[in-house]
Amino acid sequence: MVKIPDFVKIFVVYAILNGIVFFFYAFDKRAAGKNTWRTPENQLLFLAFIGPFGAYAAMQVFRHKTRKLKFYLIPVFAILHIAILFWVLIYFIN
Repeated sequence: MVKIPDFVKIFVVYAILNGIVFFFYAFDKRAAGKNTWRTPENQLLFLAFIGPFGAYAAMQVFRHKTRKLKFYLIPVFAILHIAILFWVLIYFIN
């Protein structure tokens, strides 16, 4: 049996998490177009905090929440995640 390194497992889970965040933003954009129940902005921001790359990608693809000032935090979240990802990568390399 092939052993998958731990850092690969972490990055796969992280990619899946960002994909889930992407779909939350997509569903909210769809709900906005249909004028149905929406995901609260604070929930979307929390999701962006845990999966900023999925949130940012969805914002660009669907042009969703791009004019809201508080959603300008998402690139800050992404920079924070990049720093953490580098730390995790360095940790597992050593």
